[in-house]
Amino acid sequence: MPQPTAGDGPAGAATTVLAAGYFPSYSVVGVLAVLGVLFVAVAFGAGRLLRPVVPTPEKLLTYECGVDPVGEGWAHTQVRYYVYAFLYVVFAVDSIFLFPWATVFADPGYGATMLVEMFVFLGFLTVGLLYAYKKGVLSWA
Repeated sequence: MPQPTAGDGPAGAATTVLAAGYFPSYSVVGVLAVLGVLFVAVAFGAGRLLRPVVPTPEKLLTYECGVDPVGEGWAHTQVRYYVYAFLYVVFAVDSIFLFPWATVFADPGYGATMLVEMFVFLGFLTVGLLYAYKKGVLSWA
């Protein structure tokens, strides 16, 4: 059966009316986006106009944590801190998956399948933790 078009009588008129309300709703989003960008631009412009500009050698120095910059800009950072951070992220993601699983596990019809899937997931995490332990990543010294 062919679909009605805008000129096919009452059904076509309904389609035209429906499409007529489509673009004004997006124009509201566009106007809000423009107003948001304009607000930020005006705030930055006002800040630039109102702030005092008095450059001194002390103000032009690199500042980090209140320590005067001495020596080179390169510093040696040990990789193990990044590994600890990565392991934390892995187990934080694990907890993000465990909480919803624990709430849905009690619902009827999800029992055995979800239990097996979660133990497979925990098995992968355990293998990763054992690998990190075997490589000596978890030793602090």
